[in-house]
Amino acid sequence: GINAEYGGIDKEVRIDKELEPGTRLTVRMSPDEESTGKHYKGVAVSPDTPRTELGTYWGYRVRLAESFSTVFTECSYKDGYDLTIGTSDKGDLVEKTTFRHFRHVIIFLGGLQGLEPVIEADESLQEADPRTMFDYYLNTCPNQGSRTIRTEEALLITLASLRQKIEENGLRD
Repeated sequence: GINAEYGGIDKEVRIDKELEPGTRLTVRMSPDEESTGKHYKGVAVSPDTPRTELGTYWGYRVRLAESFSTVFTECSYKDGYDLTIGTSDKGDLVEKTTFRHFRHVIIFLGGLQGLEPVIEADESLQEADPRTMFDYYLNTCPNQGSRTIRTEEALLITLASLRQKIEENGLRD
């Protein structure tokens, strides 16, 4: 069947699959001459397609894990994460840190009480000190001016503060 989806542009996009409402997808848009007056045409593709075919950044991935340790044991990368970053107001300054080269990075953001409760709640771990759990334990928002930062704010601040170091040291396939 054909399905019309909202694509964040001035017209709906007709794609080659029927999807449940609210499903996030990546669409390869057809050339303009194939689109009708009311709709654009496109084909649903893997979310990795823009990155693998064009080298274009296509967002970060979020996944749920049962515990801190399962983040690593259930990693989808064959060789796991080769760079781990924990964030905390108790961490080192980003500006004073030099990253090593890596292929797959994972960044941990703490909740209201930080990363400590998450690590302490994992019964399979013998160590509970966040500084020893990560390659880098960083303060991505020094002098924050409040006791806590909302996760959605911390995520953007962290990605912005780490961007240059990630771009300089991340190895591409």
